[in-house]
Amino acid sequence: MKLVKGIYSLVWVGALAALGLSLESRAQANYPNKPITFIVPYAAGGGSDARSRQIAQRMSALLKQPIIVDNKAGAGGNIGTEFIAKATPDGYTIGMGNFAPLAVNKTLFGNLRYDPEKDLLPIVLIEKGPLMLVTNPSSPYKTVKDVIAAAKANPGKLTFSSGGIGGSHHLSAELFKQSAGIDMIHVPYKSGSAGLTDLMSGAVDLMFDQMYSAMPSVKANKLKAIAITSKTRSPLFPDVPTFVEAGLPKVVVLNWQGLVAPKGTPKAIIDKLNAAANEALKDPQLRSLMLAQGNEIGGGTPAEFAELIKAESIKWSAVVKAAHIKPE
Repeated sequence: MKLVKGIYSLVWVGALAALGLSLESRAQANYPNKPITFIVPYAAGGGSDARSRQIAQRMSALLKQPIIVDNKAGAGGNIGTEFIAKATPDGYTIGMGNFAPLAVNKTLFGNLRYDPEKDLLPIVLIEKGPLMLVTNPSSPYKTVKDVIAAAKANPGKLTFSSGGIGGSHHLSAELFKQSAGIDMIHVPYKSGSAGLTDLMSGAVDLMFDQMYSAMPSVKANKLKAIAITSKTRSPLFPDVPTFVEAGLPKVVVLNWQGLVAPKGTPKAIIDKLNAAANEALKDPQLRSLMLAQGNEIGGGTPAEFAELIKAESIKWSAVVKAAHIKPE
């Protein structure tokens, strides 16, 4: 009798497990059946916020559910990224994963409450964009060689601004310093626009700025472009050389961002989000906007995005450690 009861118990447990798997499979098949929250780890009005809203709008139409953009700014993108990492992994909370929170901040801060590799799943790369080394139009520096010569003649005298410690503005300059063997002084600001304003006034000497941000001022002759951090020249600025051309092949920087989800989100849902994002990136209006800003359009598989994050983490961890950079 005990044996029979034991067999019945095993059958009952197996039936419950099968039912659970069936319900889970059905939920994944019906995904999404309610609004999705899209976390942006930066303030409203910035570049990441704008792109997130553009992507969310197009993915919403494809997935036939509202996608609600929620800005959770602060701590260099860590607050919003942590929120994504700790969300329920059911596909109803996703967000924008950015250069610093995914590839820099673990080394920079050392005490993050999330691990980019262990707590997040890449969905798809959205875009990559170069930076430009710019200066005041009245500056004597016209080429990368001019800057290097001036920095070597006067170590610790040249200054460069940034939008804060550990961002792509700052780290691009640190990579340049390390590659060229020069010393320059970092002047961090609360935002990239504030650093750019002081550069235009002549309060600082140089800045690595996002190409899309620097572009209007360069075209208006309010800034002078010295070089670009992409591997090849931009078709938008064919006269601006690369650092590779200047003999610094390691100074290649592309600020990037892409979609991520909490670890544990089912593969079927990740794949569905990946397909929707790739389709959204085919939108002619969006592509035109991204290309007009000098960016490279992303897309591809979750695995390809994961490989990029891993490679970038290794690269920037080495830069941060070599420069002994500490958070504010």
